[in-house]
Amino acid sequence: MTKRSDQSGERDGRAGSSVDTEALRAKYREEREKRLRADAADQYVEIAGIHAHFERDPWVEGELSRAPVTDDVDVVLIGGGFGGLITGARLRQSGVQSLRIVEKGGDFGGTWYWNRYPGVACDVESFCYLPMMEEVGTKPTSKYPPGPEIFEHCRALARKFDLYRGALFRTEVNDLRWDESVSRWIVRTDRGDTLRARFVCMAVGFLEKPKLPGIPGIELFEGKAFHTSRWDYGYTGGDANGNLTGLRDKRVGVIGTGATAVQCVPHLGASAQQLFVFQRTPAGVGVRNNGPVDPEWAERLAPGWQKRRIENFQTLTCGGYEEEDLVADGWTDVPKRVHDAIVAATVATGQASLPPEEIAAIAERIDHEAMEEVRARIARVVRDPATAEALKPYYNQFCKRPCFHDEYLPTFNRPNVKLVDTKGRGVERITKKGVVVDGVEIELDCLVYATGFEVATEYVRRAGYETTGRGGLTISEKWRDGYRTFHGLHLHDFPNCFMMSLAQSGYTLNFPYMIDVQAQHIAYVIGEAMARGARTVEASEAAEDAWCAALAERAAHFDRTFAEQCTPSYYNNEGRPDVKSLDRNFFFGGPTEFAELLAAWRAEGTLQGLVLER
Repeated sequence: MTKRSDQSGERDGRAGSSVDTEALRAKYREEREKRLRADAADQYVEIAGIHAHFERDPWVEGELSRAPVTDDVDVVLIGGGFGGLITGARLRQSGVQSLRIVEKGGDFGGTWYWNRYPGVACDVESFCYLPMMEEVGTKPTSKYPPGPEIFEHCRALARKFDLYRGALFRTEVNDLRWDESVSRWIVRTDRGDTLRARFVCMAVGFLEKPKLPGIPGIELFEGKAFHTSRWDYGYTGGDANGNLTGLRDKRVGVIGTGATAVQCVPHLGASAQQLFVFQRTPAGVGVRNNGPVDPEWAERLAPGWQKRRIENFQTLTCGGYEEEDLVADGWTDVPKRVHDAIVAATVATGQASLPPEEIAAIAERIDHEAMEEVRARIARVVRDPATAEALKPYYNQFCKRPCFHDEYLPTFNRPNVKLVDTKGRGVERITKKGVVVDGVEIELDCLVYATGFEVATEYVRRAGYETTGRGGLTISEKWRDGYRTFHGLHLHDFPNCFMMSLAQSGYTLNFPYMIDVQAQHIAYVIGEAMARGARTVEASEAAEDAWCAALAERAAHFDRTFAEQCTPSYYNNEGRPDVKSLDRNFFFGGPTEFAELLAAWRAEGTLQGLVLER
């Protein structure tokens, strides 16, 4: 597929069975305890009020001047990221022409509109990640697509399916309310628009609202400060490819060491006079080995290639079996090794299957071996022993989203780059002049927050508006004690309303796959409701109850100790997982299992669980 070296050279000297499991368990517990905080996810502050400037859109110029829109349409899609784009495309394919998309940004793209920091790219293979490539007719240039290329694919998708027609950019919904008298959703915006919609789909996404750490004194800093999703190239110079010439005489600090920092730190290190990387928890950084796509290989792809490739990736990343690993990268490596080890142990013992505790032990051993390889690579690449030791992650691989990069670790060999390891405590405070760690102030000219997006906060906070359904019931009130949906998409007392999120829905490492699963289902239900002349379509209360009960039953077989033992992250509410809510917050199962369940429901054809009123 690509002209690149094989990864096996980087994996020489695998840790093997010599890993001391008990010692690693103890080390993992010790490192986790350092990072636990009583305030858990509340340690982050909302970007509003005195922090509102962190959310200003740097990619548009001037004020938007347009007359308010008053319209009556079949569908309003809230959000112009992959959720709105893919759902809009599937609706167009099903024949729906009367729709509007309301988007906060100045163009389509969602995360890929906002994220334009230097080095921005996707860590999932382009042929799996970029949605509807066969329909759009685009081909990526490299195995892992750079951000600008993904952004352009989003725009091409919108052009292909005529989604720019009727789109309202630089516009935010501030109220969404069901009007029983006309069976319409009334959508009001900050531009004075009033849209009446037969159906509404909320696709605001979960990587949209910037996350800001609540470090004392954050508002005091007098230098330049910005979030990576609102990069200020007017200050730094350069573009997404780097060359940040404006930083040649600047002392720069980066707070955050997740996937975003892993990608932008090499460019900051190459340009800044001095770079300080403030680390609370080190990232697990594996081999990336990106490379150009062989155009001849791409031209030989047979129709249906993307669906087959995505499903192959989905199966392998959840531990299933495929005769061939089509992607063959860091995402599929460990699950495949676990699967092969389980099969080998089963054959060796002559058993039909292994007991759950033996399977868990094998998975833990392979995980420990894989993380030992990550740590060994750090020791080989980073020359200073103290820095190398501080960069080593001590947690299970999937406690935090794994990273893959080939320039991040070598950046710490630069004389102008310093890792400031806070030993799990985080930055102490921020002053007018810089950042304080262990009582020592480090003066800075520029402070970059590479702290990601809000994921686990309340839906209304992330969306920026309240949703009011039948009888004045708000979504905040409905979800006060936990999520309640049918199939993760429908809500009782919220007719003709569709929710796109991970709540009570399938989960995957490749988000666009699950978005498309939901989008196809939404387009089907809307198409059926319109074809059957239904005024409203809504989940019954019994269907909601049954779905929540089914999720709770699945969760009963899930080992919650993994989330409880992991180092703090947004995956486990910063180390304080709400164990009770796990019972019905997630669809525990393989990523393709959820898709197959919805497909079977559609094939049955009775819309079981939904109530249609004419």
